[in-house]
Amino acid sequence: MAEPQPRTANWVLATLITMFGAVMLVATVEGGRADSALLFVVLPTLLAAVLALTPGRTPHGRVFVTTTIALLLIAVALHEGAICVLVAAPLVYAVAHGVTALIRWAGRSRRTGLAILPLPLLLLGGFEGVDQDLRIQPDQSSQVTRVVALTPEQVRARLTAGPQPVAVREPVLRLLQAPAPVHVAGAGLTPGDRWMFGYGATSHGSGGHIVTEVSAAAPGRVVFAVVADSTITSRWLRWRAAEVRWHATADGRTAVTVELAYRRRLDPSWYFGPIQDGLLHEGAGHLLDMLDLR
Repeated sequence: MAEPQPRTANWVLATLITMFGAVMLVATVEGGRADSALLFVVLPTLLAAVLALTPGRTPHGRVFVTTTIALLLIAVALHEGAICVLVAAPLVYAVAHGVTALIRWAGRSRRTGLAILPLPLLLLGGFEGVDQDLRIQPDQSSQVTRVVALTPEQVRARLTAGPQPVAVREPVLRLLQAPAPVHVAGAGLTPGDRWMFGYGATSHGSGGHIVTEVSAAAPGRVVFAVVADSTITSRWLRWRAAEVRWHATADGRTAVTVELAYRRRLDPSWYFGPIQDGLLHEGAGHLLDMLDLR
């Protein structure tokens, strides 16, 4: 059966939606909120709505092609690495094709109101992150515990010596080509001591550095505050603090825990929250490698 041809009203609506989507995209990027859910949810929703209203036999095919083009253009405009776009792509495709399916069902069903009911809710949820007051649990933390064949005194000695750059072992971080320190300066566990992590340029952007300072220290525990952060990772998260704890185990070894506290800058939370938590868990493991605690 041939697809029904859109009426003049459909084209007017599609044009208005396209113009609105373009304005919202420009406003989002210019306002420094290109990391909000508006870009990853609202934009594909509007795009899918427009394409679903245009004539043709394969709406989902048009949505796929156009969404792919949009993702590539976003990668160029925002200078994101290809892997970053791939991480966000499942969410964008799911929203775009889901909205397309709803609109097509609404066009064939007599229950149009019921079919399009999820759309306003989806658009409303898509504004998460546009304003700091419209965020869900942006402050997160990730931790990893590793048991090493060292005494607590030996662990403290290695922590006091400070970290050194090492090759990334974690498969996920290697696959994503995640930025990692290439030169490190500083040592010590006394309050006021500083560690500096320098990053080289990657496909994600220029390097930069992170400066941390020991803010508290006690037997078996040291806390670092973040003094400065000019790295590319600051586009995705803001470091808040880091803590290292260690204690002897019953078998004569030592359990070392690294906890990284940060503020997530990508939304929506239900999608990017678990992703960043997993990546930072791997990052904490890499920090233990840098401290020679393997």
